[in-house]
Amino acid sequence: MQTTITNSVKIAADFIKSGEVAAFPTETVYGIGANAYDEKAVRKIFKAKGRPADNPLIVHIARKKDILILAKEITPSAKKIISVFFPGPVTVILKKNEIVPDIVTAGLNTIAIRMPASKISRELIKQSGVPIAAPSANLSGSPSPTNFIHVLRDMRNKIPCVLVGPAARYGLESTVIDCTGKFPVILRPGSITLEQIRKLDKNAVYQKRVGKVKSPGQKYKHYAPKAKVKIITNYELRITNKKSKTAFIGLNKKYAKGFEVVKICRSIEDYAKNLFSFFRECDEKGIKTIYCEKVSEKGIGAAIMNRLKKAIIN
Repeated sequence: MQTTITNSVKIAADFIKSGEVAAFPTETVYGIGANAYDEKAVRKIFKAKGRPADNPLIVHIARKKDILILAKEITPSAKKIISVFFPGPVTVILKKNEIVPDIVTAGLNTIAIRMPASKISRELIKQSGVPIAAPSANLSGSPSPTNFIHVLRDMRNKIPCVLVGPAARYGLESTVIDCTGKFPVILRPGSITLEQIRKLDKNAVYQKRVGKVKSPGQKYKHYAPKAKVKIITNYELRITNKKSKTAFIGLNKKYAKGFEVVKICRSIEDYAKNLFSFFRECDEKGIKTIYCEKVSEKGIGAAIMNRLKKAIIN
């Protein structure tokens, strides 16, 4: 399959309208999308990624009013989040309408919905004329792509179109929040933090145990480079026997000497933004072990630690 690489939203939308898939930029990571109402088209996403069929997708919309086409109701907890954070890097889970094919929701009676802040992605949805079901545009389990070059490395000749746009602003996937109950439950942390959600609803919590999988990122090993990932404290970095083919990413440059590849991040937000691209850089350079500085699981630090822990699951 030949992959068309374009900066034309219209060309990418034509692929979506014809029942094909297209990769596209968002503010979180690049996605690979298809018409959410077209079961045959959505199956092409799973095939290209090698994604298990029991892992649900997020449906992307360009207008808030489209939520009620996809979902049975907008719950009180969802209304607050939507009013403040749509469009933005957050996904809400609601009870789905029958119009949504089961393949999109992995057979669940719930649907994950997001309205991206990226103007390019919203324009693509508008020109396609349908909601777009889309996971990240990478091979299943590997680090999510934060620019179109990453997409091409994973998806060239596997999908028919890549829409070129800016690099991701946040670098981590959206915060996913279950809004089907009385209060919000964060299933996947992201750049919209628990602390921010608690300003809207003080009862908001993180899901402590994974029961029924309602969201991408809850199941399987995710976000993993080919290199071995180790989460390490500053003290452990000081005594680490640094060898060749090792790398370090974190905030503290004091203990970062002696590694073959190093990324010192200016802030916790910079750490989040650069994590996946650093994983990919290390794989390109043949790094065997990546040492990642442990951070506090507060704010966006919770999202960083979530991705790191998922990357080291056996």
